[in-house]
Amino acid sequence: MTLEQLRVFVAVAERGHLTQAADALALTPSAVSASIRALEERYDTPLFDRVGRRIELNGAGRLFLDEARATLARAGAAERALAELAGLQRGALALQASQTIASYWLPPLLVRFRQAYPHVAVRLEVGNTVSVADAVRAGAADMGFIEGEVADDALEAVPVGADSMAVVVAPGHPWARKRAMKAADLASGEWVVREPGSGTRSAFEAMLAQLGVAPAGLTVALTLPSNEAVRAAVMTGRYAAGLSELVAAPYVAAGLLARARLQLPPRPFYLLRHRERHRSKAALALAQLVGPAA
Repeated sequence: MTLEQLRVFVAVAERGHLTQAADALALTPSAVSASIRALEERYDTPLFDRVGRRIELNGAGRLFLDEARATLARAGAAERALAELAGLQRGALALQASQTIASYWLPPLLVRFRQAYPHVAVRLEVGNTVSVADAVRAGAADMGFIEGEVADDALEAVPVGADSMAVVVAPGHPWARKRAMKAADLASGEWVVREPGSGTRSAFEAMLAQLGVAPAGLTVALTLPSNEAVRAAVMTGRYAAGLSELVAAPYVAAGLLARARLQLPPRPFYLLRHRERHRSKAALALAQLVGPAA
């Protein structure tokens, strides 16, 4: 049974006339007659009585008419849904992002996306670089946003933004008053760092390597699971940390943190997606918004 057979059946049933149904469907009367005959023969169930030049529904046909109409209605709804998905009039996006990106960089972009496509539902979950990559690899997220690099042939990482790192201390820390710091000075401090797998930690360790400082040579007092926890520990006065400028800037401006005077290299943000999985229209639209080259 095909949707076309159902359309023909409903048209004939509603008009009680093969020629009128054929005109409504832009078919020939012989094609309409053949479609009805094929449906009846396939299920060995007559659906019409032929009365003179008219064709009338019998009892089986009347019962089947309700089912045929309901099936065509559901098919029409499915067709409209696909059209709406293609036109971004509806849809859904599952995103994951590392903490700094999810808390500071991505929200304004998602607001712009929502304004452009108000009927696309967006769900954002927060993790670290490793967990975000795992989610994209497994198909649990349509795309991810990370701060560190991921070496995985199944995943494509596209630069979509950048951030700077800052070494931050409390305003009363000796480094806050130091006019200029050298890389070697970093080994003399006590540090609070993010957990392994964090993009912030990866960026901090890469920064140290570029400055010629071995991360293993630092005195790490605390390893904490969020930027907020690291910041709160640094504000107690004793420790230093490497944090994103996006995280640190409001607290520096408020006088609650101070930047150590050390020039640090920037770090990129990446859009992460699976190389082989289908990319929906919504995913492509968001990628275009956050990074036109994505």
